[in-house]
Amino acid sequence: MVKHKKQIEEIMSNMKCNINFVCYKSGFKNLKNVKDTSLESFVECSNHKNAWQCEYSFLFGSSYLCKCPLHVYVLKNIKK
Repeated sequence: MVKHKKQIEEIMSNMKCNINFVCYKSGFKNLKNVKDTSLESFVECSNHKNAWQCEYSFLFGSSYLCKCPLHVYVLKNIKK
């Protein structure tokens, strides 16, 4: 995670988060129910009960997709 710190901080500085970067503050532990997708700019948070609170998530069928730049970066580059 240390080698990704600079990129993570840069992503955070270029976005706003209505839930105050709770994922970052938890060490991304709350992303355990978020899954990578084959889509380049989205991850799936269908099992995340609070997905509706995030301004970057939206309902797609019966799942929530997330386009949060921070979540996408972490899931696609760190939590493989």
